[in-house]
Amino acid sequence: MRIPIYQVDAFTNKVFGGNPAAVCPLENWLPDEVLQKIAMENSLAETAFFISADDGFEIRWFTPEIEMDLCGHATLATGHVIVRHLNSDLKTIKFQSRSGVLMVTVDKDLLTLDFPTRKPEPSTDIPQVILDAIKVRPLEILKARDYVLVYEDEETIRNIRPDQGIMNQINIDPGGVVVTAPGREVDFVSRFFTPQASIFEDPVTGSAHCSLIPYWSERLGKDSLLALQISPRIGKLFCKNAGERVLISGEAVTYMEGYVTV
Repeated sequence: MRIPIYQVDAFTNKVFGGNPAAVCPLENWLPDEVLQKIAMENSLAETAFFISADDGFEIRWFTPEIEMDLCGHATLATGHVIVRHLNSDLKTIKFQSRSGVLMVTVDKDLLTLDFPTRKPEPSTDIPQVILDAIKVRPLEILKARDYVLVYEDEETIRNIRPDQGIMNQINIDPGGVVVTAPGREVDFVSRFFTPQASIFEDPVTGSAHCSLIPYWSERLGKDSLLALQISPRIGKLFCKNAGERVLISGEAVTYMEGYVTV
């Protein structure tokens, strides 16, 4: 069996930037074991699989280790594949997923994710190993799916060097640890770390912004925000707080096309 595969860099307008995702269009769902093995073989943060449905598409996301409940950059990458490679006439794409209905709209080079809000709340139950691994004490500790650690400035976020060995003592399946602060030239910046994952620092994490957008929108008193995820690959996200939903926009570029043979 030959399965088409695309590798797309999401939340960037140039290859080798943003967050790489693999995207595989399927005619029908394959066994979960096969999907997981393809994701493991790809060795990227996420591999998205999708099939056609009556009113759009069904989508699933796999890391090399597990199936995820929500993934932003791989959904953006899938929207890019659909409109740039498979059906250029579509301007709105509807996905059914484990996190409900997700929409992607297309406006020239910009793709916009319509995702559920996950507002983080103050938390006192953060595992001590996370604080020991991060080393720098945050100003605030919040929790939704992910732990969100808030700091004073962008420079602190850039300089954080987590101890992966310490952090790998826990598993936050399927979440991770977000560190964030106000940006120098954007509204806010962030980085994202996943204990016990093959890719420890995720380059650009769309789903984490389901929590970051409502937090920073309330704190800064504005609904439209510009964000950078300042991993070594850098990702730019145009964000909007829409109440029960968040809108996350970005660009994407195709790095590779080919086939998986299974």
